[in-house]
Amino acid sequence: MRNTDRHPDLLPDGFKSYEEAAEFWDTHSITDCGEFVEPVEVDVDIQRRHFEIEVDSERFLALREAARRERKPIKELASEILKHRLIAG
Repeated sequence: MRNTDRHPDLLPDGFKSYEEAAEFWDTHSITDCGEFVEPVEVDVDIQRRHFEIEVDSERFLALREAARRERKPIKELASEILKHRLIAG
C-alpha cells in the first residue's frame, strides 16, 4: 500500500545532466509530482513504423557482416535490401 503521508522532494527546475535527471527519476515517481505537471496537447504524425520479422541465424549473420562492411546500422541495410527487392521484384 502506498504511503500517502510522504512528501516528495520538490521537483527541480532543471537538471545539469541526463545522469542527474536519471538519478532523480530513479528515486521519484511522476505520480508524486502531480502539482508540478501540466497537461499538454500533442499532435503526432507517425511517418515510419517498425515491424519485427523472423530471420534465420545464417541470414542474420550475413546481414550483420554486410552492415559492418558498409558501416550502416543493420536495420538501415535490411530496409534498403527490402526496398530494392520489392521494387525490382
